[in-house]
Amino acid sequence: MERCFIFAAGTFHGLYERPREGEDFVIAADAGYHTCREVGIVPDLLIGDFDSMEQPSDFENITRAPVEKDDTDMMLAIKAGLEKECKDFILYGGTGGKRLDHTLANLQALLYLRRHGARGFLFDQEFCWTAMENESLHLFREVEWGLLSLFALGEQAEGVTIVGAQYPLTEGTLQAAFPLGVSNHFLQPEAMIRVKRGAVLVGWQIPPSGGGIAMPRWEE
Repeated sequence: MERCFIFAAGTFHGLYERPREGEDFVIAADAGYHTCREVGIVPDLLIGDFDSMEQPSDFENITRAPVEKDDTDMMLAIKAGLEKECKDFILYGGTGGKRLDHTLANLQALLYLRRHGARGFLFDQEFCWTAMENESLHLFREVEWGLLSLFALGEQAEGVTIVGAQYPLTEGTLQAAFPLGVSNHFLQPEAMIRVKRGAVLVGWQIPPSGGGIAMPRWEE
């Protein structure tokens, strides 16, 4: 399968991309199962330690994990999707809620996916996040004067170039200790981001859920 959809227990802001029945692999991570039921999606797998909901008795394909473990429920779901050889991961319910620590963990998980040959897209409220490393990314403007933000994932990212934005950058350096890349804006229909050495978290503004988005284009 090419795409894996994961529904987690954080705040759900609506479907930006909907799984294709019989084509995409859908995982509910613990209480993300409630979101699946809310939007009329039957997951292929329910996985988690069930500390945020009771294990349902009317669903068969369940992987139960111990509460004391190294992996979050989201990470368990990501690893299950990688075992299915999925390449694109659509993550819902991975932000907000009562736990900032889980939001941060899920942003880190985007880099985990990239380093395992996949790409993750974490959907927040009218924002999408992904991670890139030693590569180029082309983003398409979805909202007039839409926001665009970059953050270093690690000590620093070098050779960072931004084209098509209000604040361009040529062969710059982003450091984890200073948010130089926050709150940029699209000036052109397409913005290009290139990172020669290092990893970067990229977020960009998207329209309200329901209309779909133009997925980014990548270059090595």
